Amino acid sequence: MYVAVKGGEAAIRNAHALLAKRRRGEESVPEIGLDQIAGQLSLAVDRVMAEGSLYDRELAALAIKQARGDLIEAIFLARAFRTTLPRFGASVPVDTGAMRIERRISATFKDLPGGQVLGPTFDYTHRLMDERLATNAADAPSPLEVGFCRLRPPRTELGSSRVRAGEDWGEGEELREAEAALAQGSPPSPPAPLPQGERGDTRMPRVTDLLGDEGLIEASPADDGTPPRDLTREPLSFPADRPLRLQALARGDEGFLLALGYSTQRGYARTHPFVGEIRFGTVEVSLPVEELGFAVPLGDIAVTECQSVNQFKGSATEPPQFTRGYGLVFGQSERKAMSMALVDRALRFQELGEEKSAPAQDQEFVLSHCDNVQATGFVEHLKLPHYVDFQAELDLIRRMRAEAEIADEMKEAAE
Repeated sequence: MYVAVKGGEAAIRNAHALLAKRRRGEESVPEIGLDQIAGQLSLAVDRVMAEGSLYDRELAALAIKQARGDLIEAIFLARAFRTTLPRFGASVPVDTGAMRIERRISATFKDLPGGQVLGPTFDYTHRLMDERLATNAADAPSPLEVGFCRLRPPRTELGSSRVRAGEDWGEGEELREAEAALAQGSPPSPPAPLPQGERGDTRMPRVTDLLGDEGLIEASPADDGTPPRDLTREPLSFPADRPLRLQALARGDEGFLLALGYSTQRGYARTHPFVGEIRFGTVEVSLPVEELGFAVPLGDIAVTECQSVNQFKGSATEPPQFTRGYGLVFGQSERKAMSMALVDRALRFQELGEEKSAPAQDQEFVLSHCDNVQATGFVEHLKLPHYVDFQAELDLIRRMRAEAEIADEMKEAAE
């Protein structure tokens, strides 16, 4: 955003002071801490990390606090801070197949290897205000919330009735102990995780892999070793290949992508996919170290992945099969990942030999307008002084009106 204001430093300082006062709120109320924002407003933090392209929960919480809850302003702050950071390398691609699952659902197969893991979601809640939250009386889970957050596969399939229990409450004796704790007015303690040897293979096959085994869905693109262009290091240019498009969509505004994805479902690109799989959990990030000859783990990050399964009638060179849409974002952000997958599939119309008929298929339109930081800067610059420009326009309008009035008078005199 450009600034054309000079002078008035005292007024600007006073505006900053007033902003700080409004941000603090009523001083008799304890000030909110970053740990509270990161822990209790976790979905807002996830969005700031995703669209700010900076995975740091504490910094995202700080940005939200500084922005008074304005998430786009917080994303702007995160992006600005990101530009100050040195870059010392690039991590290897994360393996979402080895994700430590917290939530995993499929709309295409009811019974699938690894089972459906409902996890933390609003999908099965009633959209009713919980008045207990106003008095902090809803800290302990209700009996209905205990023991039923996982749709477990048959024991014979995975060899254990407790697979990666994590923080889920289990079945049988564990459930009875949790209910007894609730009856005594204390929250139940989650069971300790199983030893690694008892968990079995934690990898859960993707639904698209199951379809791929039968040749019913297009193959995943092969890695030819060419490094993708980096959107954070070079300007966006067109035409943009799919890796670059996915980068832009991952940083794109959730609301904008949601609207575009919704438009594709309503016929503006003729696509209504199946959700092959949505999975949320943590993946390991590793950095290749040239001196060692192998990659060193740096830690875990939380991501949401969505793979959509789209219909495709085939072409002169391809048999009828399903095609893919893909979305991957930081944190738990299923709506963003699903919207990203919808738009990704729409943008692939050309390679699949489809007709271009909708805004969601126009990559220049989509990618040039999905970034909320750029959009905010260009829209909000309108409130900055445009005195000279406006006076020029005002003078032009006055001259045009005067000329029109003279022309009307001459016409009337001639008649």
